[in-house]
Amino acid sequence: MAAPAGSLVAAVLAHSGRLDKEDLGSRIGRLSRRVEELKGEVCNMINKKYNEFLPSMQSAEDLVSQVDGLSTNIDLLKAGIENEVQRDLNVAVAEFTELKQQLERDTLVLSILKKLQEFDTAIKEYNTALLEKKYVAAAQQLEKARSSLKMLESRKGFELKILKALGTELTVQTQNMLYHLGEEWQKLVVWKLPPSKESSSLESVTHSELHLRTVPSKEEEIAGPPVASVLQAFAVLGELHTKLKIFGQLLLKYILKPLISYPSLQPFTEEQSGAVILRFKSEEPNLDHSSPMEVFYKIKLIFEVLHKYLLNVPLEQPVEDKKDRRVTLAELLGDMIWEELSDCLIQNCLVNSIPTNSSKLEQYIEVIKSTEEFEKALKNMQFLKGDTTDLLKYARNVNSHFANKKCQDVIVAARNLMTSEIHNTVKITPDSCVALPRLPDPGAGDHLKMQKTSKLLHNDMVNLENETKLSQYTFSLPTCRISSSVEKLMELAYQTLLEATASTDQCCIQLFYSVRNIFQLFYDVVPTYHKENLQKLPQLAAIHHNNCMYIAHHLLTLGHQFRYRLTNILCDGAATFVDLVPGFRRLGMECFLAQMRVQKGEILERLSSARNFSNMDDEENYCAANKAIRQVLHQLKRLGKVWQDVLPVNVYCKAMGTLLNTALTEIVTRIAALEDISAEDADRLYSLCRTMVEEGPQVFTPLPEDDKNKKYQEEVPVYVQKWMTFKELMIILQASLQEIVDQWADGKGPLAAEFSAAEVKSLIRALFQNTERRAAALAKIK
Repeated sequence: MAAPAGSLVAAVLAHSGRLDKEDLGSRIGRLSRRVEELKGEVCNMINKKYNEFLPSMQSAEDLVSQVDGLSTNIDLLKAGIENEVQRDLNVAVAEFTELKQQLERDTLVLSILKKLQEFDTAIKEYNTALLEKKYVAAAQQLEKARSSLKMLESRKGFELKILKALGTELTVQTQNMLYHLGEEWQKLVVWKLPPSKESSSLESVTHSELHLRTVPSKEEEIAGPPVASVLQAFAVLGELHTKLKIFGQLLLKYILKPLISYPSLQPFTEEQSGAVILRFKSEEPNLDHSSPMEVFYKIKLIFEVLHKYLLNVPLEQPVEDKKDRRVTLAELLGDMIWEELSDCLIQNCLVNSIPTNSSKLEQYIEVIKSTEEFEKALKNMQFLKGDTTDLLKYARNVNSHFANKKCQDVIVAARNLMTSEIHNTVKITPDSCVALPRLPDPGAGDHLKMQKTSKLLHNDMVNLENETKLSQYTFSLPTCRISSSVEKLMELAYQTLLEATASTDQCCIQLFYSVRNIFQLFYDVVPTYHKENLQKLPQLAAIHHNNCMYIAHHLLTLGHQFRYRLTNILCDGAATFVDLVPGFRRLGMECFLAQMRVQKGEILERLSSARNFSNMDDEENYCAANKAIRQVLHQLKRLGKVWQDVLPVNVYCKAMGTLLNTALTEIVTRIAALEDISAEDADRLYSLCRTMVEEGPQVFTPLPEDDKNKKYQEEVPVYVQKWMTFKELMIILQASLQEIVDQWADGKGPLAAEFSAAEVKSLIRALFQNTERRAAALAKIK
């Protein structure tokens, strides 16, 4: 049995290296049949051995050998088959890969040829459509050609030289298309504008015109509405945004913004030969600013004309992540210019319409309604979307804007007053008061109850009230002059607080703190802005002093007058200005004291030229001293005139007394320091001192009426600390030794009240020669 099996394998392997599928199948079939036969024989043998117990050892061994041979043949066949199939498989894979690559190259070449064909077809169809003025179709074919070219350019490894030429052709045809569309657009929309240099004036705006074509030509009636065709073609080419943006900017610059800015400008339309013309005329304005209602009406008229003849055109507009949707030209234009138009309407129209008085706030409802109607009309024309815009939000938020504008106007007005001239003054008397309407008493009912109760009590009680009463002017500001600007500033503060009492809580708080800001601004601005004049001009320093005291005087009670009329938030103690009072008093005092120091310096400088009042018998020295005295008196008289009727009388007298005292103190000090005074020197020094005593009081002229000034001239010793000292010095200069001793009176006389013992002894030694009498006199001065 092994021989046939071996011959079968030999026959299988005898072929020249290629297996025939049919021959191989038949051989495998024979092997399978032989295996089945062996299986039957083996089963039969086993059955006989274990069932029939026949002695079949020899036949079993034969079967084993046959099975071993058959197994060997199968293994050889299997190995041969695997080798042959593997070799043929490798060859087949290589051939298949080569064929696949060839197919891919052929497919790629075919797709490129197809795209080239599509590009060529698109350009041909574009030219045909362009000749027929089918602009939308022409634009779509151009986009197809552009898409094909992009696909060709994206193929790596196939950089064809022709692509550059195709790109150039596409650019040329696109520009050609845009040129034709531009010409059609210029026929549809024609601007007639003034020269660019004159574009901002009202007169030039009246020469601006916008022509819109209304009737399409006969050649274009077949292709549909020319406006839609031209604009849709622009949209397909991606140029609509640019074209519309230019139109929108021209519309803003030459039509919309001038209508907002110039109240006298009125738009009107005129139809002629298939076109509507938008023109302007100038009329005499009633006000400096147009009311929002008038402006909204004009703007709405413009958009109605544009919507009717141009903007009501539906377009296919591609949107990302969505399918194409239809939009109107009005919607696209609105997205481009509404924000700028809205800002212009707010800044140049609504801002000016904000009331300056709280009583007019109720009338502003008309403006809000007009704004709502204006936006509704624009939404109906699809120029605006459904959301509430900043324009309407601004109009509705009128209370906040009123407060902001009022506060801003108050601060601006206050600053203008602060930077105006200080020397324009008004006279303030104790009877003066700020022009303010009478405020109603808060809680009047409670006060009536208290009064009734107190009357009942008073009827049963003894009157313990002091008969002496304070004057009604006890706490009044003394008569003086203040800047008229400061009086107006205080009136502004009172009027603003009065306005706050009739405003909403938020507005009330803002106005209250604006008034505080006025005074804080004054504190910072006035001393800085007028610094040079306050330092150089004594009168302005005095007026500034009065201004500060006047403001501080009112600040004491300003908050109290309004605290119960303001919002509850401010009634709990916040409505006060008292904290500002010390600062203003200090501000006025420091300025005036600085001027006093300047004047003191000038007095001392003039007296320094008196050559220490020594050697008065020398004519030159005497003339120098006399000149110095005259200059000091002249300076004091000039100050007396400058401050006359400006400073309060008590401040005036104190100031003049202080300066005169400075001069007298310096003279006394200089004379007391002399070591040798001859009789002639003493006479001349006395003469100089007499001049000061006679003319010094004359510098006290606080009032314009001379007869009223005598009172203050007689009270010089009250205001001049060294006046009596000076007079005692004059007595010493003319007295004998005995008279001096008598004036001293053992340290109890008038001389002892003004001079120390050392000073008197020094004067005696300077005036008298060294004799026994002088020694005796000196001994008595203790």
